[in-house]
Amino acid sequence: MSTQEINTEVHNAFEVIKNGGIILYPTDTVWGIGCDATNAEAVKKIYELKQREESKSMIVLMNDDRMMYKVFKDSPDVAWEIIEVSDKPTTLILDNPQNVAPNLIAKDNTLGARLVTEPFCYKLMERMKKPLVSTSANISGMPTPNSFKEIDHHILDGVDYIVNLHHNKIAAKPSTIIKIGNDLQVKVIRP
Repeated sequence: MSTQEINTEVHNAFEVIKNGGIILYPTDTVWGIGCDATNAEAVKKIYELKQREESKSMIVLMNDDRMMYKVFKDSPDVAWEIIEVSDKPTTLILDNPQNVAPNLIAKDNTLGARLVTEPFCYKLMERMKKPLVSTSANISGMPTPNSFKEIDHHILDGVDYIVNLHHNKIAAKPSTIIKIGNDLQVKVIRP
């Protein structure tokens, strides 16, 4: 996959996202459905497409420390230590998020976030200058698809744009999920 192909797909996805649309895209783990994490209407479209209750929060992807600090101003040092030592994609659930759509925040005032370096996601967020919603490309309660060809037609028909990269790639495992409270309690949700 060339830099030009990635840049073309970043441009196309960005145009859809900036207008409140939702995209289907390859993440560093599985195929995801995403939108601008600050746009509550776009977030609502994803909940409706997935037939998912808004009480079940989704995660956001970020591409650098500055973006993390903008959303989690008071994140504990242990969160940064876990990010530094993780050798596989790791989602952290942290307290008191800000500067994101309210319907992304869980009832206990937490939000899951993951720093990514995967080129498409990284460059898209660089262009957006905002976090990107990421939720698996499936109807709520159904298995997470392992490849593009396993994605339900309802999802394919329901998004505003399908990123044309990695359609033949088999998904990696979903990320590890670790919850870290401001009280420094650490709980592994998914190893």
